[in-house]
Amino acid sequence: MREPNDAGTRNDQALDAPSPRPGVRSMDHIGITVADLDAATAFFTLLGLTTHGDPMDVEGEFLDTVIGMPGSHTRIVMLHTPSGGTTVELSSFVRPDHRAGSTAPMANELGIRNVAFMVDDLDAVIERVTMEGYELVGGVGEWEGAIRMAYVRGPEGIIVSLAESIDQSRSAE
Repeated sequence: MREPNDAGTRNDQALDAPSPRPGVRSMDHIGITVADLDAATAFFTLLGLTTHGDPMDVEGEFLDTVIGMPGSHTRIVMLHTPSGGTTVELSSFVRPDHRAGSTAPMANELGIRNVAFMVDDLDAVIERVTMEGYELVGGVGEWEGAIRMAYVRGPEGIIVSLAESIDQSRSAE
């Protein structure tokens, strides 16, 4: 387990180091349930993620047990960022059919509200996604001279937070 040093910061031990007590070791994936798997996949690939293999059909005892829905069947696409790390899992239920949520949730609605990605050129990414018909939820904000960030609403109301380091954006100029 990583312990704070005297300055209150963490020691430089590996993040994936085993912990003496059971618990979270690392982030594996973010799961997003969608009705239109193709549209959601196209949106995330437009942002720069890549698919890992072909869509998978998942059904049977494992899925039924884990999600607590006997007889379920879903199609899944796994996507990766260029740097690796946490995977995005898009899942579209064949059985039972998906249940609609809010199509335009706002940041104050309960539940997971956004998936966040660091980008190389925020303005270029915003231009690319808006040219494809997606919209900003608000505008581009700057936080304490450190990052620029915007929320983009994707298919089915998915909110994606796009952030860019201000040092990075200034070095590109």
